[in-house]
Amino acid sequence: MKKLLVADDEMAIRLGIKEYAEFEGYEVSEACDGSEAVQLCLKEDFDLIIMDIMMPKIDGFSALKKIKEKKDIPVIMLSARGEEYDKLYGFELGVDDYVVKPFSLKELMARVNVVIRRHQKDEVAETNKNVLTFEGLTLNITGRSVLVDGERVNMTPKEYDLLFFLAQNNDIVFSRDELLDKVWGFEFGGDGRTVDTHIKMLRQSLGAYRKFIVTHRGVGYKFEA
Repeated sequence: MKKLLVADDEMAIRLGIKEYAEFEGYEVSEACDGSEAVQLCLKEDFDLIIMDIMMPKIDGFSALKKIKEKKDIPVIMLSARGEEYDKLYGFELGVDDYVVKPFSLKELMARVNVVIRRHQKDEVAETNKNVLTFEGLTLNITGRSVLVDGERVNMTPKEYDLLFFLAQNNDIVFSRDELLDKVWGFEFGGDGRTVDTHIKMLRQSLGAYRKFIVTHRGVGYKFEA
């Protein structure tokens, strides 16, 4: 069940949104001011926030800034004002949509559904971008894991770094010095033999998929798949 947070100092608006959203299958929490909204977001995870701009203690924009520092939650802002400045400022802060009071609950929930679907698609796209598959070799960049034919392979931190860097730059040849700079950092005091050693270890770990790490004699290495 998707969870919504409704933050508004007007109880009638909160209850109206809550009743309509629960009818559509959402779980709804309420906050009567910006401070309470921030505290609830720190304690719980929400799929979307519906938040008024003009609230006591902390206004909606200030609350949004504090929330965005900790969590990436889609937000629809509510306001009795329709000035272009408010909208532009809200979008700069990361607001996904903007609804001016008075509003139709049916239209608001339609916007909620659209924003949540869009956010889910973005999350899937980001996940797919960070999971690379080459035949039976699967690299999870953010999860820092490598699967060879479904079996997890344990590597040293620098082996992961080297493999992920090469795979993300598929078909690009890098010299040993370039790899030392990109993977180990310019302050590292090693030499090209460090790269050669890690390439050898990588090939041992990858088994049949060692074929993807190609040596260009006199130049360096590349990932070719």
